[in-house]
Amino acid sequence: CSEAAHPGRWAGRKSKAEPAAVAEEKKTEPSTACPVKSGVVVGDDLLALFKWAKEQSFAIPAVNYVASSSVNAVLESAAKSENPVIVQVSQGGGAFYCGKGIKDDGYKATIAGSIALAKHVRAVAPMYDVPVVIHSDHCAKNWYACTSMVDEENIEACKKHLTKMAKMKIWLEMEIGITGGVEDGVDNSGVSKDKLYTSSEQVYAVYEALAPIAPYFSIAAAFGNVHGVYKPGNVKLRPELLGQHQEYAATKSGSPKPLYLVFHGGSGSTADDIKTAVSNGVVKMNIDTDTQWAYWEGLLKFYKSKEGYLQGQIGNPEGEDKPNKSFYDPRKWLRECEASMTKRVELAFQELGAFETLSKS
Repeated sequence: CSEAAHPGRWAGRKSKAEPAAVAEEKKTEPSTACPVKSGVVVGDDLLALFKWAKEQSFAIPAVNYVASSSVNAVLESAAKSENPVIVQVSQGGGAFYCGKGIKDDGYKATIAGSIALAKHVRAVAPMYDVPVVIHSDHCAKNWYACTSMVDEENIEACKKHLTKMAKMKIWLEMEIGITGGVEDGVDNSGVSKDKLYTSSEQVYAVYEALAPIAPYFSIAAAFGNVHGVYKPGNVKLRPELLGQHQEYAATKSGSPKPLYLVFHGGSGSTADDIKTAVSNGVVKMNIDTDTQWAYWEGLLKFYKSKEGYLQGQIGNPEGEDKPNKSFYDPRKWLRECEASMTKRVELAFQELGAFETLSKS
């Protein structure tokens, strides 16, 4: 993988000379400035980005996509709010991006669509002037690697893959435990509730197995997470468990707060639960259901406000012979979808503690 060639404006910003004593004192404090350039972030830069997020107590939203329109909406949101963002594609999302007219035999549509999405992001990301991460979502055993397996098999598979990936400095995210609900054709809605919570011992077993190989990994530990949005009371998140996992891992490893944690099933979560999760070392939160709704709601509101102009190509409240092309042109209503989705992602940044993080120096 190669990083997008773009100078960016966030990394390497020079400041005025300071007295030696002040400069020496500052060396012991984590820098508040973004350590990476704008454009697509890979390798050691991604590690530095997640480390910075953890030190500054914010997390980066990872938004799932099925089309270039939604990609652009989220990149716009990142640019407007001055924050890094993660572009995420699932198996079903990749296949859809390729085109539903193509059969996904041997996951050929998934692969082609995912590559096409990645190329699109690499082409346009530098223009938005923010750091962008390209990430896959939920690679199940029969697809590639590290989710939806028993712990031992899961860990061994991830050790094998991280050993290969580390040579190219590719990041691996391992899910330990089960995320409930239904997503991308995987139905975990019937699992027992106790399986939705991962123990500190399980989490540390992952860290202990992967840390000697390379630092390029994060852990999505289950703390009651569920895909989708449900009525209040149906989902019991316990983000405080993540703090216990960090303490356990710190005691065992001798390193303070050593885990890079991931929040799966972020849609529908309360602001307090998100805040607690981030305070305990979550650096990435997956969001899909809420942004799907936001995209649709943009179209819904547009249709309701322009219904009289969308019943035929000719004829509207202004006259029987008036044309309606400017209303049904896809660029018109798709833009409304994008604008609605952009606002929802801006809210996600705020809930994750990401307040114009790129403007800090």
